[in-house]
Amino acid sequence: MKQLQLKKHALTAISYMLPLVVASGLLIAIGNLTGGSNIEDFTQGGYSIPDALTSLGVMGMGLLPSFIGGYIAFSIADRPGIAPGFLMGMIAKSIGAGFLGGMLGGYLVGFFVLWLRKNLRVPKWAEGLVPMMIIPLVSSLVVGLLMFFVVGVPIVWATNAMTEFLTSMQGSAKFLFGAIMGAMASSDFGGPINKVASLFADGLLLEGVQQPEAIKVCASMIPPFGVTLSWVLARALRKKKYTKSEEDNIKIAFPMGLCMITEGVIPIAMNDIVRVVFSCCTGAAIAGGLLMTWGVGSPVPSGGVFIIPAMSDPLLFTAALLIGSVITGVLLLILKKEPKEDTDIEEIEEEMDLSDITFS
Repeated sequence: MKQLQLKKHALTAISYMLPLVVASGLLIAIGNLTGGSNIEDFTQGGYSIPDALTSLGVMGMGLLPSFIGGYIAFSIADRPGIAPGFLMGMIAKSIGAGFLGGMLGGYLVGFFVLWLRKNLRVPKWAEGLVPMMIIPLVSSLVVGLLMFFVVGVPIVWATNAMTEFLTSMQGSAKFLFGAIMGAMASSDFGGPINKVASLFADGLLLEGVQQPEAIKVCASMIPPFGVTLSWVLARALRKKKYTKSEEDNIKIAFPMGLCMITEGVIPIAMNDIVRVVFSCCTGAAIAGGLLMTWGVGSPVPSGGVFIIPAMSDPLLFTAALLIGSVITGVLLLILKKEPKEDTDIEEIEEEMDLSDITFS
């Protein structure tokens, strides 16, 4: 399994997919905030600019299975895998296998294309047709039929079962699920665990389940907000909790956090990894549990504070964000040890006596 590098291929696909997610999400948010709605039938005409923006964003989100399938296959098999991978994503969307189906289709067709590239032998006159016609055709035919008649069916069942399970959860089960999602989304500040939670939330959003997306957005902002709050509280209480360099990093991390970019916290976390991660995960877990219990959803997968008005309940989302940030900030204030004083390293230049040097 390690040789297959499944995680590497998934992360490569996510890096290509993120611009689509961000652009589509913001288009949906702008369209919704200006009174737009998704256009069901373009032939009727009479739609407005906000309707067009919302619809464009929805179209972009609909491309996610194709993007994840296409770029996973690209990561595995290079350019010959792109077209078959996109087709597997389209099949996954059409049969209701959604995001997970797109991922699985991308892996299957990617490794099949890789096998074909290594083992397919053709006459010399047909070698130029291999990457352009033979490999895309054969791989799309074989893996496409597998997706339609073999692999796709259980994925559809699993997706439907998971969606029904999440929508039917009550009470403590809801809170526990939200807490796990929140902790995962904040635990490694944009790393692989965050990406797994993000993929899961994006996949559920395509199935109409919006609460995990709201948790992801909230939990991604809590680390920079919580760290900033702890710094403000420490200054107010005249406690030394951060070095000068950490304070400079916090001033950068906070505006990044407004845009849901959590990586700005990494330089601060690296100096006290256990306490910072514990504090951030605790605050994000409680916020995630509250959001899931309250039923707050987000139709938009990314955008930070700028998409709060698009939430199903902006006030409750803001309350959860504040509660999680305060918990993180207070925990850091209590747990974080006083740092050693910054030492300014002065370069002392040794004075050299050059008077004895003579030139002949």
